[in-house]
Amino acid sequence: MLKLIRLIISPSALVYFFIIKIRNLFFDRGIFKSESVNAKVISIGNLTVGGSGKTPAVIAISNKLKKNGKNVGILSRGYRRNSKGYQLVSKGGGPETSVEFVGDEMYLMAMETQVPAAVSENRVEGAKKLISETGVDTIVLDDAFQHRWINRDIDILMFDQRFLHEPAWLEKYMLPMGLMREPYSSTRRSDIVIINSKFSGKKEIPSNFKKYLSGKKVFYARYEVAGFYDVKSQHYYSVEEFSGQDSLVVSGIARPYSFLNALKMNNITTKNQMIFPDHKNYTVREVEAIRKKFYDTNSFSVITTEKDAVKLTNFRNELDDIDIYYLKIELKIENEDQFDNELFKIYN
Repeated sequence: MLKLIRLIISPSALVYFFIIKIRNLFFDRGIFKSESVNAKVISIGNLTVGGSGKTPAVIAISNKLKKNGKNVGILSRGYRRNSKGYQLVSKGGGPETSVEFVGDEMYLMAMETQVPAAVSENRVEGAKKLISETGVDTIVLDDAFQHRWINRDIDILMFDQRFLHEPAWLEKYMLPMGLMREPYSSTRRSDIVIINSKFSGKKEIPSNFKKYLSGKKVFYARYEVAGFYDVKSQHYYSVEEFSGQDSLVVSGIARPYSFLNALKMNNITTKNQMIFPDHKNYTVREVEAIRKKFYDTNSFSVITTEKDAVKLTNFRNELDDIDIYYLKIELKIENEDQFDNELFKIYN
């Protein structure tokens, strides 16, 4: 049924393609102009809808910059938030507002990096205000490859390795027929390409994609499991402590395959699942459904993602009698020294 719907709406994908093509042409020709701000700007984005690993990359790169003495801040549009305009999320000590107000990804990034952070649909305006309010000298832009109104010092483009090898041809078409925001040819606009193998083994780059990587610095990345944390107490547990146990797996992220694969690789049973759409905003109704499923399946615990955990913490009372944990993952970039050399060139 989904394939049929996509075929029906295929003409709109063609219209979308031409709009994107003309817009990029206007930027390339200087008809539309990018504006610079008083800070180094690092953009991290992708060409597809969700699932490439932008959030872990923003966290890893922001922490790397912070460790090396840069006064770094994060700016995102705050996808699926219930606020509008510019909102300061953190002055550097973690989120100072609710996850609903700023969006789950932004909340998570501010929490994991402990750097100044803000959300704004207008990246130029947001960057200027973040610089003015916090004094940052470097801004990491989350999901900004398509937002060309702000000038950037380096463009990092993320790809999910599994998507590059995905045989489902409809997925490779432009929105709304497929999952592509821009065609593969837009890769040429990037400075660094990161291919995220997540929890799978590294594969050779597909031949039909290699031609877009000429002159690009290409790096592979992968996920590493950092352990489990109690959603309510933040107490750490090793992965081995959950081995062989029947748990209820709850996920509301794009392309949960890698999350489920990570659990399986660590001998954690995933037969009991509740898979929600990406950026799921949980309500009491869903939490009650989780409780029911938990008891119906006689599960040992509830296991979820860190992005889901920041929203489920709002239901501490409703989940008081249930053990619920999130799997913490970290992005590791191969040939890290070479990557650092490319990243820090913008300060030379």
